[in-house]
Parts: sequence; C-alpha cells; structure tokens
Amino acid sequence: MCALQLQSRPFFSLSKIFSRSPSSLPYFSTPTRVNYKLKGRALLSSLQEFHPPNALRRKTNSRLTGGFSLGVDLGLSRTGLALSKGFSVRPLTVLKLRGQKLELQLLDVAEREEADEFIIGLPKSWDGKESPQSNKVRSIAGRLAVRAAQRGWRVYLVDEHGTSSEAECRMINLGLEKSARQKSFDAYAAVILLERYFVMSGENIEIVLPKQVDLQEKLRRGSRPTN
Repeated sequence: MCALQLQSRPFFSLSKIFSRSPSSLPYFSTPTRVNYKLKGRALLSSLQEFHPPNALRRKTNSRLTGGFSLGVDLGLSRTGLALSKGFSVRPLTVLKLRGQKLELQLLDVAEREEADEFIIGLPKSWDGKESPQSNKVRSIAGRLAVRAAQRGWRVYLVDEHGTSSEAECRMINLGLEKSARQKSFDAYAAVILLERYFVMSGENIEIVLPKQVDLQEKLRRGSRPTN
C-alpha cells in the first residue's frame, strides 16, 4: 500500500473547501513574474477584479454556475487532463500530442467541456526553484495564453511539485491495476493539481498574460463572471 493516506474515491469533493465564510478568504495573489510596464500592471489589477480564478469565485459563491476549470499536467510526450465541474474533480483523458497539435486539442477540449480557464502545472523542486522543464512549460503556456485570450479564457500556472507521487498513491488506494495506473497516471496527476488549486482558493497562482496589447485589452473588456 502507498504510504500516503489519500481518499479512496475517484471524485474529489470540493464542498468542504467552500464551507468557510467569505471573510476568511485569501486574496488572489499577484504573479511573481510579471514583466509588463505600468499599463500591464494596471491591467493585471483589472483582471483580478473582473476575472478572479474560478477557485476563488466558487469559494465566495457555492451556487456559482459555469466557470469550469481544466487541469493540465504537461509531460514530454503525454499530457494529462482533469476537469472540475461543480464540486468534483475527475480525471478526463491523456493526450499524446506535442506542439501546435497539443495546443489546439487543449482548446477543443476546453470548448467541449465548457471550461474557461486552464490550470497548468509548473515543475519546481522541493525548495521552489524552477528547472529547464519549467521553461518549456512556460513557453507552452505562453502560446496557449494567446489562443485562449482570443476566446476570453485565462491560463494560470500552479506549482506541481509532489503531484506525481500523490497521483500514484491515489491510484493505488483506489485499487487500480498497474496497467491501468500506467495508462491514467498523467490524468490523475492533473486531478491532484486541480485539487491543490482549489484547496488554495486561487492563492499563489500565476496568471499568464499574452504580450499582445490587443489581447490584453480583450481580456480586460471581458464580461464580468456570473454570480
């Protein structure tokens, strides 16, 4: 058995996370790597006001409809996806694509599942340092952010350290055979990533903004989230 004691259910309930009062909520922290000029920083503030992450929106309003989130665990050859709808997170699929084909497929999945934000895992070491793989993920997230902004969707980065081992333990505790675990591993890693994002209520995440000013303005002019 896995040493970590994790839930033995394939769906992670979020209802307990949203039980606290709004006054106890953390503020949506600003990204630590924003290189825009004053206009860009002002835009970021506007995005926080009009487009808070879905985790924070659901924390403040448990009756919120819409605002689904797509968790993305990027690998060298496989990309795991998980989906949050309502108060559950579930593994969705594993894509074996790279480059532009992967980015377009991510957009298609988000469209089909009515997701309006991507939660992408950012590789970091135990002490929070980034690696060469982190740069690759940032590059993919940057390109995806351009395409997503054209649709009014957001892209966020979340520290994924430890999600792989947690995903392995989750599948073992669920009783999945080795072959099933190998097939679904990346999707379950994305589940752990989404769970972490909701547990943090959108705190300590990093929004990825496109460099194009017109796309930034399009995000800024986006509709206010439905309460």
